Amino acid sequence: MLLSLLILIPLFSVLVLNLPPLLRRAKVSFYCALCFTLAQIALVFFCVFNPQSIVVNPFGSLLELDLSADSISFVVLLSIGITGFITLLVAKYFICEQQNEHNFVSVLFLALAGLNGIVLTSDIFTLYVFLEIAAAASFVLIVINRKKNALEAAFKYIVLSILATTMMLSSIALFLFIAGNTHFASIRAAFNYSSHDFLLILASGLFICGAFIKAGVVPFHGWLPEAYSESPAPVTVFLAGIVTKTLGIYTLIRIVNSVFGFLPAINNLLLFAGAVTITLGALGALAQNDFKRILAYSSISQIGYIVLALGSGTALGLSAALFHFFNHSIFKALLFVNSAATEAQTKTRNVEAMGGLQAKMPATAFTSVIASLSAAGVPPLAGFWSKLMIVIALVASGHPLYALVAVLASVLTLAYLLSLQRRVFFGTLNADCAQVVEARAGLVFAAVLLALITVGAGVFFPFVLNTFILPIEKIFAG
Repeated sequence: MLLSLLILIPLFSVLVLNLPPLLRRAKVSFYCALCFTLAQIALVFFCVFNPQSIVVNPFGSLLELDLSADSISFVVLLSIGITGFITLLVAKYFICEQQNEHNFVSVLFLALAGLNGIVLTSDIFTLYVFLEIAAAASFVLIVINRKKNALEAAFKYIVLSILATTMMLSSIALFLFIAGNTHFASIRAAFNYSSHDFLLILASGLFICGAFIKAGVVPFHGWLPEAYSESPAPVTVFLAGIVTKTLGIYTLIRIVNSVFGFLPAINNLLLFAGAVTITLGALGALAQNDFKRILAYSSISQIGYIVLALGSGTALGLSAALFHFFNHSIFKALLFVNSAATEAQTKTRNVEAMGGLQAKMPATAFTSVIASLSAAGVPPLAGFWSKLMIVIALVASGHPLYALVAVLASVLTLAYLLSLQRRVFFGTLNADCAQVVEARAGLVFAAVLLALITVGAGVFFPFVLNTFILPIEKIFAG
């Protein structure tokens, strides 16, 4: 299968859908995007079960793109496809103006091309180019409705992203000077044979800090709560579900595994940053009353788990990081879909103004509980298995204290998410919510679909483990 089409089709679609005959035909754009995300999901499964059929880039001499795909790529491509599909379902209800819907889909196609390019490239400069395409598209998506608060949030995101860009470009320039080119393998060889030890350490540190900013890792997380809470509902689902994790966390995973290697200094940095991010993110969520801001700080905390798993420096830790990447993509997208549904029905994000919505919105309440329990690591849901793998990887690699942090933070996660459920869905129905009804069918469908994936990935964990997770250990470059 031609995986390079996952980059070419979205770019070509942006061009074609903006030609005069199709311009402003929002339905055409929407259904093209919907079909593309479904095709991406199907393509990933086909490649996983038919690896001999994979052709990454048959246009090599024409495109000059150094592309490759492995087990890590398939997990992230699947996450992108699912989250993109859900984003479109949510957008159908929240991006109402026809011109805005067309613009939204066009920019989403650019973001998908950038995200898929990040996942498929094996050259650090090409990765940077695709990363900036996806980031620029994200800025536009945040302000798609042209609201003041969204503009302020996007501005903060842009400022910190410029800092990350400066760090990454400086790092790439140093790698080019040392290795002679920017291919992953060449830079990896430089770590083994080059005498430029200080420059390599400097370049590695700059790139990791840039990835931390993109991911919202503490202390570079200041932009994330604003961006998530002030974005339109479908954009929040897309940002939290996949964008920040691909731009920051996937990039970090790929570069550490394929370029830097799991050096002790890098492992210690990742362990410390992951533990701090888990803890401060969870404590930040406890202090919020805004539904979306609670989930935003929760996202910061969950990102910390992925960084912590990667810091174990083991094949199991790498696999656990990717599995939690996928799980977080699903249950966090589900929680943001439901926050959008409750906001649409109650006209508020203040959880203190809600209460008792389970009677009015049973499907939303039930799927929110599933997502919350998965995020907290309650068996047999998918989040339990990835967190268990993370704890085992930390203990096996000789880091029991960090494993204890992961376990205790899960208790905090359970506390703030169950508190959220209690204040929003349980207890006595708030008088202001007496006229509330269940969310529209498309939003309920999106929530139920994500809940089924969360439950299915947990119940059928042996299948998921053998099909998607264990193959990752074969490409561990420790």
